[in-house]
Amino acid sequence: MHGWIILDKPLGLGSTQAVSAVKRALRQSGAGKWKVGHGGTLDPLATGVLPIAVGEATKLAGRMLDSDKIYDFTCRFGVQTDTLDLEGKEVVSSDHRPTLADVKAVLPRFTGPVAQAPPAYSAILIDGQRAYDLARAGQDVAMKTRAVTIHALSIQGQEPEGEGLASVTLTAHVSKGTYIRSLARDLALAVGTVGHVTMLRRIKAGPFTLDSAISLDKLDEAARGGGFGGLMLPLTAGLDDIPALPVSPDDALALRQGKVLVGKPHTGLLLAMEGETPVALVEASGPEFRVVRGFNL
Repeated sequence: MHGWIILDKPLGLGSTQAVSAVKRALRQSGAGKWKVGHGGTLDPLATGVLPIAVGEATKLAGRMLDSDKIYDFTCRFGVQTDTLDLEGKEVVSSDHRPTLADVKAVLPRFTGPVAQAPPAYSAILIDGQRAYDLARAGQDVAMKTRAVTIHALSIQGQEPEGEGLASVTLTAHVSKGTYIRSLARDLALAVGTVGHVTMLRRIKAGPFTLDSAISLDKLDEAARGGGFGGLMLPLTAGLDDIPALPVSPDDALALRQGKVLVGKPHTGLLLAMEGETPVALVEASGPEFRVVRGFNL
């Protein structure tokens, strides 16, 4: 039980609740207790790809946090909420509705490196406290801008209202740390109005897409039928972009002991493999290979 369960997270379920659901499914299937963690928080009001790591794959959860993501989202114009989504209360309104041409004209501003202020309702730590706790307590939370990258941003649909748009649906390919709620806020401001997110669906996280995602119902069904293992992707599925480094049994043992290997010069991350068994993620610098993450398999 070392690998990935890719959930198609339903609306209203938190990421921690999703982890608990996988733990329950493991117990119901007779697999017992295993270490389980998620590869990147997804808001309760968002749906889509949520990678859940099991066993030794939990050592790779950090890589999922650092990976690019792709989202579909809808920005409704005319109202900004305190949470920047449907869950919050209205704080600003505007009668102005942009045209499709207006939205298209500002998209280049939001492609490439962008300075973005995260939402006040986010899990970012401020003086040791979560921003959302401070915001819920009524404090005025000043969020510092951070550098993020929006690799691509395209329009997928729109809802007309009069001569303008009530809402627009877009697809965004973004770097780690990007908040789609902030992107929607800033996009609306750029076209002369205000807005908030009414739909958010993650369609890709790192190498994982909706093609390999399963519903909670399917997870429960497999757990009751003892077929849980058949839903899991291998640990290496989270490392599709990492070149393999074949190693001998002696070298594999050395890596498991944390020793530095010396071989042909390489640079960057490699996945040391003893046959079909992952041994360790190693960082190559010239002829030296140092363990970044070792796997007890």
